[in-house]
Amino acid sequence: MSPYFTDQHESLRHEVRDFAESEIAPVARELDAQSRFPWENVRKMAERGWFGVNVPEQYGGLGLDYISYILVIEELARVDASHAITISAHSTLGMSPILAFGTEAQKQRFVPLLAGGRVLGGFGLTEPAAGSDAGSTRTVAVRENGGYRLNGSKIFITHAGVGEIFVVTAVTDRERGTKGITSFIVTKETTDREAAERVGVGHAPELEPFTPGVRAGKKEDKMGWRASDTRELILEDAPVPAEQRLGEEGQGFINFMKTLDAGRIGIGALSLGLAQGAYEQALRYASREEQDGRRLADAQGVQFSLADMATEIAAARHLVYHAAWLKEHNQPFTREAAFAKLFASELAMRATTRAVQLMGARGYTSEYPVERMMRDAKICEIGEGTSEVQRMVIARSILRDVTASLEPAAAGTTT
Repeated sequence: MSPYFTDQHESLRHEVRDFAESEIAPVARELDAQSRFPWENVRKMAERGWFGVNVPEQYGGLGLDYISYILVIEELARVDASHAITISAHSTLGMSPILAFGTEAQKQRFVPLLAGGRVLGGFGLTEPAAGSDAGSTRTVAVRENGGYRLNGSKIFITHAGVGEIFVVTAVTDRERGTKGITSFIVTKETTDREAAERVGVGHAPELEPFTPGVRAGKKEDKMGWRASDTRELILEDAPVPAEQRLGEEGQGFINFMKTLDAGRIGIGALSLGLAQGAYEQALRYASREEQDGRRLADAQGVQFSLADMATEIAAARHLVYHAAWLKEHNQPFTREAAFAKLFASELAMRATTRAVQLMGARGYTSEYPVERMMRDAKICEIGEGTSEVQRMVIARSILRDVTASLEPAAAGTTT
């Protein structure tokens, strides 16, 4: 029995796993090869409510807990990371800031469209000169006519093309440093209007008129997550009314740091799913394939490799779900989210590489999904805070704790 999962969680796990095996697995290879967004499966996932798993029912969500949401991400990634990041980036990055920091009017207008999967959302943070150092934002928002005019660009933005609702950051007061960064909600029409109309999700006419001056750039040709839409999001003299400012002026930096904390649990779950999927592929292969008249699984070296993968996956699962449990129970989780993201993302790279190695030349071909999983795993060590950033977050936290523990002793020292 797991301390994190109830019968309801396990029922949801089986539902998502069955869907992934029956609907995603047969098309994942083709979608990856063609770098094609999975519109048909987006509609099916929207029909199941998975774009709003832990969103309150009053805003069009399923009203389940955060652990349920993390389960969905893990189980989708076990088969295909592109489907998992489609929900993760939409839910944690595009929608959760509006739920957490938005006004009631903003929640009523935007969240039901996002939670129901009617449209896709995204988060515009990364810039050419502001990646790991998000405080170096160059996009500016100038006060004008009771609102703001935004100019700048965001790069490597998930759903920048297919999405219609975005939270973006911009500098409103350069002199105040990170305290001069503010968040805004902007809209744009999907670049895949024909596909969206064909499947019945992806475009919401009620968002019109969209924010003028907001558009998508060229689609990125990526090594992994190839069925996920990634592009530049460009803001050219984009007028944004004051009622679409998200939170107070100057609160954008602290709010997106909170958003990224939760996003790191999501990437941890996605990484965990990738590792689990690669391990299962390797285990099945080793159990049925023979070499020199004996099963691969009977070789001690193969057994040791599988044992290491199983052990590390178990450890990652505890880290990921412990962080999710803390968030669900409104406990501090910044350090634990960094633990989970760091360990699980680096595990995903190790596990997928081991799977390819164990399967040899076959693992290196598209005949088996482990080569795709290996390509998909690499970005997990980069996106939503690189491994180096996670180590910085963890180090600062543990050093802050030890400094605090030494202060009482120092205060009591006399000379």
